[in-house]
Amino acid sequence: MKKLSLTSKILIGLALGIVVGLILNLFASDILFSRIDTWFFTPLGKIFLNLITMLVVPIVLISITLGVVNLGDTKKLGRIGFKTVVFFMVTTSIAITIGLTLATIIKPGNFGTFNSEDLPPYEVTEAPAVVDTLLNIIPTNPIQAMATGNLLQIIAFSILLGLAINVLGDKAAGIKSLFEQANEVVMWLVHFIIKFAPYGAFGLIASAIGKMGLDAFKAMFGYFIVVVLALFIHLFVTYGSAIAVLGKTSPITFFKNFAPAMSVAFSTSSSNATLPISMDTAQEKLGVPKHISSFVQPLGATINMDGTAIMQGVATVFIAQVFAESLTVMQLVTVVAVAVVASIGTAGVPGVGLILLAMVLGSVGLPVEGIALILGVDRLLDMLRTSVNITGDAACAYIVAKTEGEDMTIPDEK
Repeated sequence: MKKLSLTSKILIGLALGIVVGLILNLFASDILFSRIDTWFFTPLGKIFLNLITMLVVPIVLISITLGVVNLGDTKKLGRIGFKTVVFFMVTTSIAITIGLTLATIIKPGNFGTFNSEDLPPYEVTEAPAVVDTLLNIIPTNPIQAMATGNLLQIIAFSILLGLAINVLGDKAAGIKSLFEQANEVVMWLVHFIIKFAPYGAFGLIASAIGKMGLDAFKAMFGYFIVVVLALFIHLFVTYGSAIAVLGKTSPITFFKNFAPAMSVAFSTSSSNATLPISMDTAQEKLGVPKHISSFVQPLGATINMDGTAIMQGVATVFIAQVFAESLTVMQLVTVVAVAVVASIGTAGVPGVGLILLAMVLGSVGLPVEGIALILGVDRLLDMLRTSVNITGDAACAYIVAKTEGEDMTIPDEK
């Protein structure tokens, strides 16, 4: 009997979680579900989530430092950094444009009847200005940055540390060797923890579906469908075209090999938490060199939010339609510009999607209370857009490696 692959096991876990969650939501009492969720689903998902989140900071520190060391040439580092940022900015612009276009054509705000006067107030969390974020990239205390999980500061410190090891050469050979050995240890832990992914996926999805069920998005069906459609278009058309044209590789082969990481991202709803598995999959299944994967993907997990950009575009038009407000062409352009620039300014802020949306709504004069309309289905959509986000990071790493002339072979192509 053929042994099931990890991807198949994760997909089975997700499917079972959806089925069990729906059954409990429809037929079990609230008290019964609450007890099952408290004592089984939530602990199962939380343990897995904590295990992979535990590795994020050490992986970013170790992998980026080694990535810079192995790149050697500082000009090459600058070239790769430039390509990465350009790719992220362009794809984010495309993503939000897709969202705005579909929402304008399909008009999800007209699908249901909404009473905007009855909306509960939404408290806006102020996001840091882009300038403040850029100024705070350099940590005053690297240990504190690691303790608080500030990935931008950890990345900055890791780059400087890698450059120092490079310049010192043989004098820092011991530290380089230590980082290489630490990398082997961390990668072993990733391979060990990923074996629990199917069970963690089951717990996380069963808990989410069981709490929300179908009622949470019946009234939001139009909005939900438009966001999902935009996400799939961006995933398969934008990334697929980039992989085919710039990466000179079959998009089908790319998506097939990267599926395990996408499945984990779907269950965790966190790009940062999925980072260890995402990097390991890109390196092992896509053939992306470690020094490029180690630089591009952690940076992408911090500033690349194409899935979130799509949500912002659709939500902005949706809320405008609910409040019977018309958006001009200049306002739509403003939405694109604010979302792209703010995606860097709000990197690493909890609840970043809704914070960004509040900023976007404010930039075009729409009431932020409208965010309350989409809160019911945001958790489900967050799963999908996280999968899109990490796929964009991997696609960027793959394309950058190809353009750098790296020798790469996807396993299916051997």
